[in-house]
Amino acid sequence: MADLDLRAESAAAVPFAAAPTLSFRLRVTNANREEVIHSMALRAQIQIEVTRRHYTAEEQARLSDLFGEPGRWGQTLKTMLWTHVAVNVPPFQRETTVDIPVPCTFDFNVASTKYFHGLSEGDLPLKFLFSGTVFYQSEQEGLQVAPISWEKEAKFRLPVKIWKQMIDEYYPNTAWLCLRRDAFERLYEYKVRNGIPTFEEVIERLFQSADEPVRS
Repeated sequence: MADLDLRAESAAAVPFAAAPTLSFRLRVTNANREEVIHSMALRAQIQIEVTRRHYTAEEQARLSDLFGEPGRWGQTLKTMLWTHVAVNVPPFQRETTVDIPVPCTFDFNVASTKYFHGLSEGDLPLKFLFSGTVFYQSEQEGLQVAPISWEKEAKFRLPVKIWKQMIDEYYPNTAWLCLRRDAFERLYEYKVRNGIPTFEEVIERLFQSADEPVRS
């Protein structure tokens, strides 16, 4: 029976993709070297192990929207689900490498975006939990089908700078903010009524109005 070892070796941003995408290089090794792996339908759940790194005071302040005040982090800091991905592994014998593309978002309504954006430096501690199906064949037996054990997993520390560089390439000096439609309509009405050319200037003007002292 195929005895697989799966290790995440590296990560890089995918250039010229339709949306921000990280590609993780995965090395797959079969301990039974005489077997031929015809294919693998590989699935992975990717988790963020937020408790496995240190946070600076600046990072703690930026992550308070996600985890609350640092004094409560003993209760609120828990492993987060990032995403699920699937990939087909082509035929190989002994070992091979495969790229796992992971689409990313810069939507600040998504917890993973808040977490990634809140980090200044260091690494993102990730865990890959694997499942799926492997089709293999040995010299003594015909084609066999077996599930990939739920115990198969891999850890990887993704440098924060890789994620930030990817976001900067796709959204240079830009961030996305999702609003309720009624809130957007009020903001847009204010923009049109005052002849303001951009939404950036609308927000700047609202900030200035909020900072003005109240006159009696």
